[in-house]
Amino acid sequence: MQTAPIKLSIGIIAWNEEKALRASLDSIFQQTLFRKFALRHWKCEIVCVANGCTDHTVEVATEIFSERTRTHRYQNAFTARVVNLAERGKVNAWNQFVHSISDRQAQYLFMMDADILIHRPESLWAMFSALEKDPEASVAVDRPCKDILFKQRKSLWDRLALAAARLTSSADAQLCGQLYCIRANIARNIYLPRDLAACEDGFIKTLVCTDFLTRPPVVGRIRLAEGAEHTFESYISPRAIIRNQKRQIIGQTIVHIVIDKYLRARPISEREHAGETLAGNDHSDPAWLKRLIHEHLQGTRSRWRLYPGMMGISFQRLRKLNLAQRVVCFPAAAAKWFVAVISGFFAYEALKSGCTDYWPQAERQGLAPVASK
Repeated sequence: MQTAPIKLSIGIIAWNEEKALRASLDSIFQQTLFRKFALRHWKCEIVCVANGCTDHTVEVATEIFSERTRTHRYQNAFTARVVNLAERGKVNAWNQFVHSISDRQAQYLFMMDADILIHRPESLWAMFSALEKDPEASVAVDRPCKDILFKQRKSLWDRLALAAARLTSSADAQLCGQLYCIRANIARNIYLPRDLAACEDGFIKTLVCTDFLTRPPVVGRIRLAEGAEHTFESYISPRAIIRNQKRQIIGQTIVHIVIDKYLRARPISEREHAGETLAGNDHSDPAWLKRLIHEHLQGTRSRWRLYPGMMGISFQRLRKLNLAQRVVCFPAAAAKWFVAVISGFFAYEALKSGCTDYWPQAERQGLAPVASK
């Protein structure tokens, strides 16, 4: 009997996630996607891309995959394997999965972090179906939910954090790097520069929505799948919040440099093949991006002007809300501005010292399964 070709590849990027990985993988194997693939005689692959792990992530993933390929009701609808990369970093893991590891026959690629829970069983199928049904969409996303959303009693701090999340979600065509589905032919025309650091989702969003910088943004390129959600663990301590914001500012600054200062100045032929252009730079001149960052900092008049809108983005998003929502979210916008002031200082100093690989280990308590809402 001929084996069905791989239609979909799910890449789970994991760095030292032995504590969170089991719950995350359990939430994947509870997805209705496998039943629906089995009914259609389709097949998908699941690949845990461990990168630079120093804990037991690889062993945990291997054990779970071995168990599920034996016992899962729809085991014929998927294959599962672990790839262990020696080099740490999400950027390298993304590039390796998209360009080398994922099955070349796959038409769609899921990108997923290893520390989230997909708490709605229909989520993956809804995201996959969104792209199947809408040829104009290049990426399907779900709704990211902070774990505190499911708390029965929310503190003032919890409510502030949820208001901050509402501000973020008010922007058009949001792409959360924790979980999304992208057409394989689009993903394989993207290459993440080695020194991109963080905010790869913002980089991908810009390329996708502008058809690789060849036209004005089309928000319909990113499609929100109805009813699809996942849970992620909120940052709790002020130290963790500032460190995360520092990482975000470093990443957004580098995205601004690569997109607005470099790629937009290239001929249209190089923009249309952005992946080849950027991969060629990394291979022929590994220091190219760090030189651009150095030049950018020399021309930056203030630590708080690393990229356009750095300090005012939260207040700009307030304008997209109605009056009642603005009142509720204003304290969160003010808090985000204050955090940006502190984090911007640290981000500037890090970039000035040549640091782009800033990815601190998150302070996690661990996610428990939540009931669907």
